[in-house]
Amino acid sequence: MGASKADAFSVEQQDLASLSKALAHPARIAIIQYLMNVDSCICGDIVNELPLAQPTVSQHLKELKLAGIVKGNIEGNSICYCIDTDKIQALLGFIQSLVASKQANPNPCC
Repeated sequence: MGASKADAFSVEQQDLASLSKALAHPARIAIIQYLMNVDSCICGDIVNELPLAQPTVSQHLKELKLAGIVKGNIEGNSICYCIDTDKIQALLGFIQSLVASKQANPNPCC
């Protein structure tokens, strides 16, 4: 069996694509913004803040966890979620490197 198309890309490129995909929904952006403003929370807290049903919030949290943007710890019958700032820093570093590269090598046609 041959190599997949994903094998043609670096691990960093695949990780950044996964992060970008996880961020590509307004509800997930809202969840991240909420989590950035609180120390930790449970899913029910997020449901109270967003116009989404609990199963929908849980699905979005699952996607954010799979991408490594959000971490969750079980505390009793609840799960407390928080942002993994290392992942956010990695994404920020990538964007900053793009901007620095473009500034160093401006394209005369744009």
